[in-house]
Amino acid sequence: MKAFILDRYGKKQTLRYGDMPEPTPGADDVVIEVEAAGLNQLDSKIRDGAFRPILPYKPPLVLGHDLAGSVIRTGANVRRFKIGDAVYARPRDGQIGAFAERIAVKESDLAPKPANLSMAEAALIPLVGLTAWQALVERAQIKPGQKVLIHAGSGGVGTFAIQLAKHLGAIVATTASAANAAMLKELGADVVIDYRSQKFEEELSNYDVVLNSLDSTTLEKSLKVLKPGGKLISISGPPDPAFARAQGLNAVLRLVLRLLSSAIRRKARRAGVDYSFLFMRADGRQLEQITKLIEDGTIRPVVDRTFAFEKLNEAFAYIDTGRAKGKVVVTLK
Repeated sequence: MKAFILDRYGKKQTLRYGDMPEPTPGADDVVIEVEAAGLNQLDSKIRDGAFRPILPYKPPLVLGHDLAGSVIRTGANVRRFKIGDAVYARPRDGQIGAFAERIAVKESDLAPKPANLSMAEAALIPLVGLTAWQALVERAQIKPGQKVLIHAGSGGVGTFAIQLAKHLGAIVATTASAANAAMLKELGADVVIDYRSQKFEEELSNYDVVLNSLDSTTLEKSLKVLKPGGKLISISGPPDPAFARAQGLNAVLRLVLRLLSSAIRRKARRAGVDYSFLFMRADGRQLEQITKLIEDGTIRPVVDRTFAFEKLNEAFAYIDTGRAKGKVVVTLK
């Protein structure tokens, strides 16, 4: 089958369009004909080699963490899906590879595609949707009336998280450029802080939750807007000891991550704030909950650009600029 292949790690490394073996499904796997695949910063970071210590993939490998397509084969133990079903997923770590014509995915990572979305729109959802769900529903346990700051509101996670937080009844603030303010208010943001002309740490106070996806400076400044007992959740690092334990990392890596996160954890303790790092996981059942919110109109995907599959490297070059509003997708059909 045709796929885009990462032959070696490297900053902005070009992916090679070539042939890869057909997926060999296990008893719990579903083989999917990929019709669309979403791009994420996670793909760029893996390509660049940033995650080698904690996600030790060995090139040549196929990237891609978001997909939508049709079931063409099922393993012996599969019961929830049949050939011809339209599905979408974020494959689990170790089983990624959406930038290919076909992929094998665990049944438990799959969900039926939202009926009101095209394949291209559905392929934008899984990674950012699950990230927002696990941060705001599972970890923060947002309650109506709570105040939530979501950084980088115009990005893939941000556009989804704003809508989800508003659905949960939160008062939502976000950081973005002034040019994106109108769009973000349409999605549900109550307050939009222009990061170019305003300092969010001076404008906001007494917040319950901050979802950070930016740099360490923004992470530390976020402590100032949280009230005692608030939660600072970061998807951009630094990873903490709880993450290291959950990943089953060796003693050396556990020590390294403990040291990397020691400063922010210490400052959070002094502020009476809970700091945690979130590295989202695949979860088909949670994706089914997200599907309901999409089908009832509560949440809608935000599409920036659509590229043909053959233009995947051009799509990567675009997301590497950091200017995408929402998500970028490649289509195979």
